[in-house]
Amino acid sequence: MSRQRKANYLAFWKGQLDMLPLNLAVVPWGILCGSLAVQNGFSPWEAQLMSLLVFAGSAQLVAIELIAKNTPLMTLLITVFIISARHFLYGLSVRHKVIAQPLKVRLPVSFVLTDELFAFSHHPRAYQTKARLIYALSAGFSFYVFWNIWTFIGVVAGSLLPDLTHLGLDFAIAATFIALVIPSIKNWPTLATVITAGASATWFKALGLELWLVFAALLSMSVGYGLSRGSVK
Repeated sequence: MSRQRKANYLAFWKGQLDMLPLNLAVVPWGILCGSLAVQNGFSPWEAQLMSLLVFAGSAQLVAIELIAKNTPLMTLLITVFIISARHFLYGLSVRHKVIAQPLKVRLPVSFVLTDELFAFSHHPRAYQTKARLIYALSAGFSFYVFWNIWTFIGVVAGSLLPDLTHLGLDFAIAATFIALVIPSIKNWPTLATVITAGASATWFKALGLELWLVFAALLSMSVGYGLSRGSVK
């Protein structure tokens, strides 16, 4: 085996192994998505296709509940857009790393650029060599495969078992994001952003604001941006 092929082979398996803890961490989340869809009137095929085509856990959960409540289409689209808008920022963040790659590479990278893969994308040379591209795509598509496996298990469980929502599986959503955020706290502006986001989201939700998540996100980003600008000066 040539040195390049060996490097690509190792990159592939490193991507698989590095993503494995997160693949396992979202077991409750995927099962909840599949079971909730079935129990809200989706057919098993529709529930599975949502994970195959949409591939966005938080957006899927919200969309399932809104569709089940016959929410107007425009409200549904706006809500899902707001929830998924962070992926636009992810794309902007890694754009300069993949801009030199051909479209056939950029498209699959964009499809699997989830919160989990973005957490692996902070290395200065991420995506910029063949081995690093293989690593990223291996990790990203590994998460995609496992997400659909957990969804399938949820679809089966939702068809055979009573309501699973009372088991508290939705805590996996918070736990996953906590695991992704904590390692990224490396300076005071980031710490202040995280604290502001948590505290303001809790407060706004307690006040009953419908757009509590949006307000908390805007406030925390403003605090982080202000502190980072001040530290630069």
